Amino acid sequence: MGTPDFAVPSLNALLDAGHEIVGVFTQPDKPKNRGMKLQPPPVKVCALEHDIPVFQPTKLRDGTALETIQGLAPELIVVAAYGRILPQEILDCPRLGCINVHSSLLPKYRGSAPIHWAILNGDQESGVTIMHMALALDAGDIIAQSVTPIDPDETVEDLHDRLAQMGAELLVETVTAIGEGSAVRTPQEEDKVTLAPMLSRALSPMDWNRPARELHNQVRGLIPWPAAVTELNGTRCKIFSTSVLEETTGKAPGAVIAADKKGLKIACGGGTVLQINELQADGGKRLKAADYLRGHPIPVE
Repeated sequence: MGTPDFAVPSLNALLDAGHEIVGVFTQPDKPKNRGMKLQPPPVKVCALEHDIPVFQPTKLRDGTALETIQGLAPELIVVAAYGRILPQEILDCPRLGCINVHSSLLPKYRGSAPIHWAILNGDQESGVTIMHMALALDAGDIIAQSVTPIDPDETVEDLHDRLAQMGAELLVETVTAIGEGSAVRTPQEEDKVTLAPMLSRALSPMDWNRPARELHNQVRGLIPWPAAVTELNGTRCKIFSTSVLEETTGKAPGAVIAADKKGLKIACGGGTVLQINELQADGGKRLKAADYLRGHPIPVE
C-alpha cells in the first residue's frame, strides 16, 4: 500500500528480493497540470509495469477494501506513504500483521511531513523506521531503524530520495526477519513523541529578524511546496536556494547588502547574512538570482 515516489523503491525492493506481491493498493488517479488530465500515482505505474493487480478504493471503511484484501489473502501488508489510515479490521487481516515504512526516527516526527520538519528544525540526523501498525497514527511498535546524517545544505528533496532508498533496504531486511520469526518489537517511548503536521502556506513567509541559518533551513525544508516566500523590491518571490555566509553586518534585518552576479545578500537577525541564489517571482520562471537581477535590478540599502 503506497502512493507517491517515496514508496516506489520499497515496492521494487520487495520484488527484487523475490517476494510475491498479490496486490497493490494506491490512491485514486488525480487530475494534474493545466489540462487536468488524470495522472496515475507513481506506485500504480510501477505495479502495472510488473503486472501486479492494482486497487484504488476511495474508501477503506465500507467493507469493500476489506473484502478485496481477504480475497487476496496476504500474509503481510506493507505500507509506505499510502496516505490513508487503515481501519482495525484491515490491520487485523494479514496473519503477520501490517508494517509501515516511516521516514523519521520514531517516536520523533509522527505524521505526514517528517522529512520536511527534520530540515525545517535544522536537525543533524534523520532516518527511517519500520514499525508494526496500530490504529493510532505512527504509534506502533518499532521493529528496525536506520540513521543518516543531514548535511546543513541538503534540501528536503535530497533527503527524501535517500530515505526512500534506505527504507527499501531496511524493509527487505525486516520482512526477512518477520518471515524467520526473529523480528523484535520495541514499544515507542510516548514521552518522546513529536509531531510532523501537514505543511501549509502559513509556513512560507520569511521573517528576516530570524538568524540566517534558520531562514536557510526554512528555504531548504519547504521545497518544492509551499516554498519560502519574501518580497523583493515590491515583488513577491519564492526562494529556492540560499547560502549562509560567514560575514556579519550591522544593517537592519531585511536590508539588501549586495545585489550582483553572486546573488542577493540580505541582512538577517543577529547580524547574520543570507545569500539568495535561486528564486521565482510571481508569474515568472525559476531563475538564478544573478539572471533575475539583470531584468529586475534591486537597490542596495
